[in-house]
Amino acid sequence: MRARFFRTAAQAAVLALCGFSFGDAQGLIVEPADIIVVHGRVYTENAKQPWAQAVAIHGGKIVAVGDDPVIERMRGMGTKVINAGGKLVLPGFTDCHVHFLGGSLGLGRVDLAGAKDVPDIQKRLRGYAAEHPGDGWILGRGWNYAMFGTETLPHKKYLDEIFPDRPVFLGGYDGHTYWANTKALALAGITRETADPANGAIVRDPQTGEATGALKEAASGLVSKVVPKPTQAEKLLALRAGMKWANEHGITRVHSAGGDFEILDLYDEMRHRGDLSVRMYVAYFLNPPELRPQDLEAIDSARKKFHDAWIDAGAVKFMVDGVIESHTAAMLEPYTDDPSLKWKLFWEPERYNAAVAELQKRGLQLFTHAIGDYGVRTALDAYEYSTEKNHKRDLRPRIEHIETINAADIPRFGKLGVIASMQPLHSYPDSDTLDVWARNIGPDRASRAWVWKSIADAGGHVAFGSDWPVVTLNPWEGIQTAVTRQTSEGKPEGGFVPGQRLTVAQAIGGYTLGAAFAGRRETTEGSLEIGKLADLIIVSQNVLEIAPANLGKTKVLTTIVGGRVVYQAETK
Repeated sequence: MRARFFRTAAQAAVLALCGFSFGDAQGLIVEPADIIVVHGRVYTENAKQPWAQAVAIHGGKIVAVGDDPVIERMRGMGTKVINAGGKLVLPGFTDCHVHFLGGSLGLGRVDLAGAKDVPDIQKRLRGYAAEHPGDGWILGRGWNYAMFGTETLPHKKYLDEIFPDRPVFLGGYDGHTYWANTKALALAGITRETADPANGAIVRDPQTGEATGALKEAASGLVSKVVPKPTQAEKLLALRAGMKWANEHGITRVHSAGGDFEILDLYDEMRHRGDLSVRMYVAYFLNPPELRPQDLEAIDSARKKFHDAWIDAGAVKFMVDGVIESHTAAMLEPYTDDPSLKWKLFWEPERYNAAVAELQKRGLQLFTHAIGDYGVRTALDAYEYSTEKNHKRDLRPRIEHIETINAADIPRFGKLGVIASMQPLHSYPDSDTLDVWARNIGPDRASRAWVWKSIADAGGHVAFGSDWPVVTLNPWEGIQTAVTRQTSEGKPEGGFVPGQRLTVAQAIGGYTLGAAFAGRRETTEGSLEIGKLADLIIVSQNVLEIAPANLGKTKVLTTIVGGRVVYQAETK
């Protein structure tokens, strides 16, 4: 490639006076910038240059950050000029925990999020059925445990009332408990004699032994295996909608924690077609009970093929427990509302330790779903074991979720170099959190709910995401929750475990530079600096100055990924 230089020595001198570095070709371009963003309030996440007015982009990377007059000099005949109009410019956001295909498919299914109760759920289902007549499956998700009052778990009778002959299969908001009607159970062959699968439970009527329609953890697979699978064309259509949805909310990269490894070739096809507008870091989901040769073969094959800035298959996902609401999270002590339960780990610790050590020896990054305090300790123990065995450092293993934790384990994140990958909206203090989640584990453990600030204060690295489709992909609602620890109505008045509140800057960092660090990409992403990828967003309000209660109202005006404008809000 031919050398690139500024057109005039005077231009180079001006930029040098503004503090730009010319140590490599990233800052030396003879061609005009492809895009310049001017008249903005640029929050760079670069400690050496926290604020600027403008950014110049060339070849998909940032080539200059500075004041308007300097960046304007990089404008040419073909340069696209974006006037930020004094609005806040931020690095593009990374969502550190998604299931992108599942979320994308869900955009065309029944959405039960926010339903008040069973009648509200039934109303939404009737509306969906009216728009999608026939006898095909009705699929959806988003119900929570509080919607069923004292019953906590859903019952097939509520679905049978309106769909006696049409199969219905609905995921809970957390993806750990599913709800099926009688028709769906029959198609799956579930009877009183059907045994519970490993790491799952068919909830049964205590009098008759009949399945109630609630299926915990792996038991949902008994029904999902008979649900018709989407075609390639349907997946592509859904993924395009998912990309658009993500870009509309300022998401420029996601870390997939399951469900996307199997369609890496589809993402590659989208890339070649020019349809890929979200960068993908994709983990292989490793099922218990052990690491097998065929797992290693699939992981190594994908890592060799996909390892660039757009598609990267360098991670592996474990799941050691379930969720607190349905008593499937692994606890050190019994559940407060049912002392007969502590639940069990999905992996035997010895086999989990061995798998962790083998994969880390190969340099792979590990994500472990751990929600209960015993699950979290098990993951920390395994990472410590692997470090001592392999003598490898800075592999940045991650624990996903960490909903409650034993106080003694909080400082271990910093000590062991383990990333706390957390989802702010999971802590949203609605009735599901306060009346079900907190009740199940009692006030002591609930006092250590989603302790991101404590982990960070003790030297740990924290990164944020959504777990989409568990909650919305919209990061602004997550930022508001991380900062306020309250609902959008300001409840509870004093905040839910208010000592864990973050500043707005800290919360933004969880989606930008902190997220890049969690994905082992902080040298190329996460801040607006010369040489980094040109992933940035312009937003509707200065979130660093407004009242915290208004953070969730933030809208993205422009999203740029790799120097390409992938979303532009309509102007009124």
